[in-house]
Amino acid sequence: MATVAEWIEGARPRTLPNAVAPVVVGAGAAAHLGAFSLPRATLALIVALALIVGVNFANDYSDGIRGTDDDRTGPLRLVATATVRPRTVRTAAFACFGVACLAGVGLVALTGYWWLLAVGAACVGAAWFYTGGSRPYGYAGFGELAVFLFFGLVAVLGTVYVQAGTLSWVAVTCAVAIGAFSAAVLLANNLRDIRSDTTAGKHTLAVRLGDAATRRVYGGLLALPFAGTLLLSWWHPPAAFGAIAALLLLAPLRTVLRGHTGGILVGVLRDTGLAMLLWAALTAAALAFG
Repeated sequence: MATVAEWIEGARPRTLPNAVAPVVVGAGAAAHLGAFSLPRATLALIVALALIVGVNFANDYSDGIRGTDDDRTGPLRLVATATVRPRTVRTAAFACFGVACLAGVGLVALTGYWWLLAVGAACVGAAWFYTGGSRPYGYAGFGELAVFLFFGLVAVLGTVYVQAGTLSWVAVTCAVAIGAFSAAVLLANNLRDIRSDTTAGKHTLAVRLGDAATRRVYGGLLALPFAGTLLLSWWHPPAAFGAIAALLLLAPLRTVLRGHTGGILVGVLRDTGLAMLLWAALTAAALAFG
């Protein structure tokens, strides 16, 4: 039987900034519109956290039963290492999706925006079919695009809309920035796994681009949030504090651009996620209180 620590590792806590950051900066953008709501922001955070843990367990299950994770560097894979039975991991994934749905229904009840149910269904479907089903889109190189869309645009703009009932160019700028950060996190993960994914027939974006191009695209993605900072600070000077997050990216950028491989890239995921979270917190604070 798996320990609590093994379940936590299997949930891949290094990915949690991808769920927290969009809600944080979305709350800041809503506050800037004079519409911050703690109950609605909290429910949005529960949705995001439950979805990302759910997709991590679903990924563990689907990759595990396919054998994709048999030769993998990184955090513990519950199914591939036979630490937990596949059916149990799948149940855990569905339980997380259930929590996300319940919190989403709570948001619908508070806002009256019933069309959000369709958005929620799309989010759950995207989470499962990333590596699940007979033709997972993550195996075709569309994972980064999906992350940009769902943990960037949908998560940030959804957080703003359920509080403010409207959007703004500030919210869109923040959404693009978080989407770029999130895509960079996944791209770094797939950069680490190019060799094993190629062997397993998993044609991620990194596999399709190749090692050298993937490293350049990673750097390009990280430039986008700070272009957003320049845009925001031109109109709202306190947003310039978001540039401080670039300091956390010096080490991962150096690691990636110098061609390092293997386990050292695990730290790149962590540091990129932390930089995203810091950027979101600083930008949200600037928008809310600046």
